[in-house]
Amino acid sequence: MASDHILPVLDVLQKEMLLFASLCFLIGAIDDMVFDGLWIFYRLKRRLFVYSRYRRATVETLGDATPDGRLAIFVPAWNEAPVIGAMLERCLRQWRAGAYRIYVGCYPNDQATIAAVAAAAAGSRELRLVICRQNGPTTKADCLNHLWDALCQDEIEEKRNYAGVVLHDAEDLVHPEELRLLRHLVSRAALVQLPVIPRRATRSRWIAGHYGDEFAELHGKQMVMREALGASMPSAGVGCAFARDALMKLSARTQGKPFDAQSMTEDYELGLKLTEGDSRGIFVRLRDQRGQLVATQEFFPDKLADAVRQKSRWIAGISLSGWDRLGWNKGWRENWMRLRDRKATIAAMVLAIAYMAVILTAIMLVAEMLGFYQLQPVSEFLGILLVINAGALIWRQLLKSCFVFALYGLREALLSMPRTVVANIINIMAAWRAIGHYTRQLVGDPVNWEKTAHFFPDANDVQELRPKFSVGERN
Repeated sequence: MASDHILPVLDVLQKEMLLFASLCFLIGAIDDMVFDGLWIFYRLKRRLFVYSRYRRATVETLGDATPDGRLAIFVPAWNEAPVIGAMLERCLRQWRAGAYRIYVGCYPNDQATIAAVAAAAAGSRELRLVICRQNGPTTKADCLNHLWDALCQDEIEEKRNYAGVVLHDAEDLVHPEELRLLRHLVSRAALVQLPVIPRRATRSRWIAGHYGDEFAELHGKQMVMREALGASMPSAGVGCAFARDALMKLSARTQGKPFDAQSMTEDYELGLKLTEGDSRGIFVRLRDQRGQLVATQEFFPDKLADAVRQKSRWIAGISLSGWDRLGWNKGWRENWMRLRDRKATIAAMVLAIAYMAVILTAIMLVAEMLGFYQLQPVSEFLGILLVINAGALIWRQLLKSCFVFALYGLREALLSMPRTVVANIINIMAAWRAIGHYTRQLVGDPVNWEKTAHFFPDANDVQELRPKFSVGERN
């Protein structure tokens, strides 16, 4: 019988795949355990020696750090007519009139978005529409460079400089006290990053929901520790402020274009460039008087294809081309953080092998139950690896659930465990697509603005976006 020859081969293949995946998982588990241990130590130190002596500040208690703390908010927009008008109107309501101006970048061949922005700008001095010179879409960085040119022109005409540049997307939900907090800190650092809170549509508990699981831990632990270790700070592209002087210095070195149009993740790279060396990045988690964190909230993709497309751009830009473009640093802390950023592609490939090994295991178990084959036992070494990795997996799931619970509550914390499988599948698919995207870029294909369709919630949805935080705050 054919099974007499195939099943032994599958048995050996299954164990080899398990061994390879287990060894890779063990390396990743050690890395995560060290990082988690440092985070726990950091949190305990602040709780015992800082928060026990000083009362936690709220954003309302802060004053402006600079006498002229005007902020420019950059919003690049391509085919955003369904959301940009509501987003801008909410920004103008949330932020009191005064020391800010919103610059919205549109394209000549996107009349619907131009009309939506123009309608929102009617009667407002805090909103300026900027039309890019070329038809769209070019790249997000190119659109941002047009906004930078408009800001520099305004500074010359008004003989007055801005203190910082804030980035937002066309679907963002902003906090009323965001500008006060950013204005207070932007004079102290090259980059100030606020937490990002993914929200999900009710119809997408699994696809959109996995973003919440990832960002809860990313902006509750990893970014906090990144600043604590003194490593450079990547920008999330929304809810972040760049010091105007830092951008001007970079602009002088890049022919007036601080945003790199050749990068697939220009926001990530810009943050690292501005905060490496002696420059500083701040990741701030601060509540208002109502107990809510000052953060940027937005709805992430709720369809599989959109999620894969978005995450493939992140992987290609950070894990693949970021390696080529940014290289490595002399300091171990910086290199450690960059290695953690860039392991996404390898992790996805290892996960794919692990899932194939699980499928083979199920096939072999069925064959054994039917009497076609007698499975060979795993080696003692592989058995030990499997036990260690199982323990590490339980720890990772419990820790992630704690962050999700602090942000979204018990139901989402419980859902985050099975949602890990969904996240892994999306990341595997995104990694394969990212490799293709990166390969095409190597042979000369231009960088394109791969954006997903956005939507803005109605008033009832916005009122519900008030999560309470209890993990990882800092003053």
